[in-house]
Amino acid sequence: MPDLYPPLDPFDAGMLDVGDGHRIYWEVCGNPAGKPALVLHGGPGSGCTANARRYFDPSAYRIVLFDQRGSGRSTPHTSSPAVDLSTNTTAHLIADIECLRRHLGIDRWLVLGGSWGSTLALAYAEQYPERVTEMVLFSIATTTASEIAWITHGVGAFFPESWSRFRAGVPESDREGSLVEAYHRLLMHPEPAIHEKAAQDWCDWEMAIVAVHPGHKPHPRYQDPSFRLGFARLVTHYWRNKAWLEDGVLVRNANRLAGIPGILIHGRLDIGGPLVTPWNLQRHWPGSELIVVSEAGHDARDPGMTESIVAATDRFA
Repeated sequence: MPDLYPPLDPFDAGMLDVGDGHRIYWEVCGNPAGKPALVLHGGPGSGCTANARRYFDPSAYRIVLFDQRGSGRSTPHTSSPAVDLSTNTTAHLIADIECLRRHLGIDRWLVLGGSWGSTLALAYAEQYPERVTEMVLFSIATTTASEIAWITHGVGAFFPESWSRFRAGVPESDREGSLVEAYHRLLMHPEPAIHEKAAQDWCDWEMAIVAVHPGHKPHPRYQDPSFRLGFARLVTHYWRNKAWLEDGVLVRNANRLAGIPGILIHGRLDIGGPLVTPWNLQRHWPGSELIVVSEAGHDARDPGMTESIVAATDRFA
């Protein structure tokens, strides 16, 4: 990904106790005296990647990344046996962001989020607009009931072979109902053979619907059984609860972001997350700008996405 800034290592990192038995991993990169910027990863459950540090000019930004509850290097990991998900909700993650902000002594920061990270970024900024200077969102989702229904059912019209395999991964009696609920039950089953197969099937589907270009290669983390299980458990946990958000509330309340400049970056070919979502968001958010990347799907590695994200952070530097 040559359009990113060069690789860099954190100058500070740690584990922050946020309560409920959770400790979140955090790190800070770039310029200690630079403009604060927060990165919110996708999933839910993906964890931070080293490339996410590289969306920012390291001489201009103080770049903060953290692994959300249950993911990445945070503990306990959601792949753990008998994991308790009751204290892993959107409200908990928003509280964790504020806890980390205070811990690092930051007053206000730019917030960047992709995919699920864009949902979390919007929920956070609408609750704490005074803490946000600007926003850069890409591959945008708001985790509504219609978006979840589309990504687990409707989009199967474009990927019939993959969707047929995905649907066949749950018991026949569950195939006419919510696949999210059916998969979550399998993923939480105590028998490893059952939850491991469900995690593989779920991740195969997620990878299939982002592969809109020939030769697309999944991120290598999907080869790790622990990642697959933790990721799939968290995604289905959040989706079956519609992220604990009133349906459509993030778009309806986008007027709370008036005065916060926002750049919305979305691929024209994002079949799993159609362009209508950021288009509606931009219409409700005074001062936001929508950038449509014509050759990109949902993957931030698709043509034109990386360049657009970096150009956006450069504009706010």
